[in-house]
Amino acid sequence: MKINIKDHLITGLLIGLLLPSLGILGFYLYNFGDTELHSFLDVSVKEKLLSPLLSLCCVINLAVFYLFVQNDHFLTSKGIILSTFVYGFIIVLLKFFL
Repeated sequence: MKINIKDHLITGLLIGLLLPSLGILGFYLYNFGDTELHSFLDVSVKEKLLSPLLSLCCVINLAVFYLFVQNDHFLTSKGIILSTFVYGFIIVLLKFFL
């Protein structure tokens, strides 16, 4: 049995978890590249800025989801949606409990 790596749930999950993280890293490097990453994350959590930043970075998943749906990779699309729900849970935790 051959596994199609382009259309697999785990592939979508990894892509969906990686892209918003890269978006946050890009935001950090563009705006706060002279400070340390852990300092940036500490201040973002204390000032309650990390949850809106994560929300904006999850928009990247929307574009990637649309791309995979147009190419009929539905299992990968499901993985991207699953990872977006994981990020949504993290955002709720950051917003209301930290």
